[in-house]
Amino acid sequence: MIISAGLPPGQTEAAARLYWQAFSGKLHRVLGPDDRALAFITQVIDPGHAISATDAAGTLIGIAGFKTYHGAFVAGGLTDLARSYGLPGALWRSATLSLLARDTENRRLLTDGLAVAEAARGRGVGTALIDALSQEARRRGYPALRLDVVDTNPRAQALYTRLGFHVEKETSIGPLRHIFGFHRTITMIRAV
Repeated sequence: MIISAGLPPGQTEAAARLYWQAFSGKLHRVLGPDDRALAFITQVIDPGHAISATDAAGTLIGIAGFKTYHGAFVAGGLTDLARSYGLPGALWRSATLSLLARDTENRRLLTDGLAVAEAARGRGVGTALIDALSQEARRRGYPALRLDVVDTNPRAQALYTRLGFHVEKETSIGPLRHIFGFHRTITMIRAV
């Protein structure tokens, strides 16, 4: 496995597919259908806010995004949404997604999505990506990593706990649970 900053050339669509596979469960009602979601994610991915894992053949097997004041791995605004969904579709999607927006803070590097290809799970890819994010956090002068995991993903929460993250807080999303399919986010922190 090779861990590197950014995305390998020509791997943006593969990164979008990995991201969508990992997060479509909570985002499909807002960003679906799949083809439009993939088009949107592909156009807004910022490789400068990513760390990738590839296998010996050069296939993308994992990605870890992060968010700073200068950008995020997957962001995009109303104009970007309008390219994939038209203006009426972009308006309600933008408003709905803004309800999930996570703050960018100056104390910890914020993880903006971690995804591992199904065939590569259980081989240490997620651990390697978290370690690389920790190195990136240190390089940027952050003392810790922060991530938010949803309550419907106990496997990810267990991984993060094994890797030294601790729960800082839990936040209910209230009636938005009917749109996104989870009840609360769990904010976890790890010193780097």
